[in-house]
Amino acid sequence: MDLQHDDSTPRARAARPRGWLRAAIVGSMAILFVGAAVGFIAFLSQLRGAEIKPARNADGIVVFTGGSSRVSDAMELLAGGYGKRLLISGVHPTNAARDISRSLPDNQSLLGCCVDLDRSAVNTRSNAAETRRWARERGFKSLIVVTSNYHMPRAILELSHAMPDVTLIPFAVIGDKWRDEPWWTSGATLRLLLSEYAKYVAAEVRVRLASAGIDLVPEPSDQPPPAPRRPATAHVN
Repeated sequence: MDLQHDDSTPRARAARPRGWLRAAIVGSMAILFVGAAVGFIAFLSQLRGAEIKPARNADGIVVFTGGSSRVSDAMELLAGGYGKRLLISGVHPTNAARDISRSLPDNQSLLGCCVDLDRSAVNTRSNAAETRRWARERGFKSLIVVTSNYHMPRAILELSHAMPDVTLIPFAVIGDKWRDEPWWTSGATLRLLLSEYAKYVAAEVRVRLASAGIDLVPEPSDQPPPAPRRPATAHVN
């Protein structure tokens, strides 16, 4: 009796496509993993490890809220004459100017004359839209951008897409955790970087699609949102 495996049987013929499909899936996953790893390394290479003063002045300064010492660093740049005005973008709607002034007691005069607050931005994309509106209203052609180092690549990406005619000068703020320990030794910092990298990739894909004429998410308008209508009141004659 011939006990050799017969590849011509229906079962063997059915198994061959499944084997190729399994190999294709595993191969695709491996390629995606390697590509994501290479992209993450390239993303990390963009992050500065030290705060470096801008090499030149600009018309204005914009700071995106959300990280420690971002606003105070931006105020120092304004006080140093690096820009004519400062936009603080992403201020919580309930925060008043006096709340910011209490945290920056040394810059009261600058807060009164040269600082604008944007309370409508809720994410990096709307930060960029509000910054574009602010810069256009003032005729600014160059901006110093202040945000955390891990957030800077996405901030520059969104701003470059929103206003390609404006020169952007990054000033990356380095957080205390970044200074105190290498990012790869901190699980929280690693998770933050991976999350930011995923957001950066998503933003880059959307920007590339928009540049090709495919905008999956409508771009925020330069026009301020309409004021809510007051309910009509009945008048008794």
